[in-house]
Amino acid sequence: MLLVSWTTTVTAAKGQGQGPPAARARGSLRAQEPSSVVRHDEPVIAQGPRRTGHPDTVGPTDVLAGPGGTDGSVADDGPLLSRRSLTLVVSGALVVVLVLVMVLLPLPYAVEGPGPTVNTLAEIDGKPIITVKGAETYPTGGELRLTTVSVLGGPGHPVTAARVLAGWLSSSAVVLPREAVFPEGSTRESVDKESSAQMTSSQTNATVAALEELGYDVPMVLTVDGTAPGSGAEGALLRGDVITSVRPDGAGTTQVRTFSELAAVLATTAAGTTVAVGVERDGEPRTVDITTIAHPRTGDGHEPAGSILGVRLVPDVTLPVDISFDIDNIGGPSAGTMFALGIIDTLTPGEMTGGKAIAGTGTMDLSGTVGPIGGIQLKLIGAERDGARWFLAPADNCAEVVGHVPDGLHVVKVATLAEARDAVEAIGAGEGGELPTCTAGRRAAE
Repeated sequence: MLLVSWTTTVTAAKGQGQGPPAARARGSLRAQEPSSVVRHDEPVIAQGPRRTGHPDTVGPTDVLAGPGGTDGSVADDGPLLSRRSLTLVVSGALVVVLVLVMVLLPLPYAVEGPGPTVNTLAEIDGKPIITVKGAETYPTGGELRLTTVSVLGGPGHPVTAARVLAGWLSSSAVVLPREAVFPEGSTRESVDKESSAQMTSSQTNATVAALEELGYDVPMVLTVDGTAPGSGAEGALLRGDVITSVRPDGAGTTQVRTFSELAAVLATTAAGTTVAVGVERDGEPRTVDITTIAHPRTGDGHEPAGSILGVRLVPDVTLPVDISFDIDNIGGPSAGTMFALGIIDTLTPGEMTGGKAIAGTGTMDLSGTVGPIGGIQLKLIGAERDGARWFLAPADNCAEVVGHVPDGLHVVKVATLAEARDAVEAIGAGEGGELPTCTAGRRAAE
């Protein structure tokens, strides 16, 4: 989920990316401020030749012994510091000022690290993270940990040069230009708002996907909220349109009551196909022809099968079971998979985990597809740090996983909620050794 936190992260997460941080079961990994101690030489007072006369007697004037003996000259008071000593003192002071400026100077970077992980089956301050009403629930055990990335350097909270330097030197931190993490012109309020909205959406998607995975009927109304620029839907579908049916060219009409029904049709429809989309606009039914487009390529260059309409939908869901979440200071969409697994475990008899500590990440759409996320390498570190021995990774993140798995952590790749559920049950039964993992060139092997 960007734990964010802000959080984003997700920020930090208790980061907190994702890493990645942040206190959780063991607290967050954060780069420590280097403390610099600058020592100065003590001022050196030049000593003259040895004084003559009785050692305990001081006359009105001190007679100095020259190289050849006493010459009767009178000693003048000399400077307390030599020129060389004064130069050293001034130089030292300048170094101290320079170090302080370098340590405290804010820089336009963001530092990501492993954020907190949270067991979705647990309670926080006596309140369960997942609460179910309207259906029978069962005791759970083990751990299903969502993972986050902590982020330092968001709008209104710049990082210092010391933090950036520590991030560069750390193997468990990533330093990025701030605009690569936060949109230019964003504010703390706007980032918090977006992160919170993503978290809410991930919880809704997880709830719908989990209930459908368990066989519940979850009707919904799908309303158009926007279209992708350059897509066939742009200008054809309007904000506020309600999608009621789809009919690909040469196929029959499918009534759309759930997102899963829409997704199933498009999964077998090639990009470039004309689809007759039935909508309700201003209370009146009408049909709009739209040419589908290809899925965006994933991080490893893979293009999923089927096509999409190029439209952003807002679901109005009628839930047969009341499910709520109690979790603060974490934002972003990446916790969807672990939320869905937590719901399934709560609504099914027995401990699905078999008492094992399992972590994971991945977005979840309404049809149960696990999507890729950012900061997965930092999330792997955070999961291992907090005691997880198994990690569920989105299949489309595998290219970033290979070569970055901490010792003692076993990665299982998943592409759907059904696969994730099967993986958890296999791990719980002690049969996780045969589960698919991320390998180099995994797409070619499939």
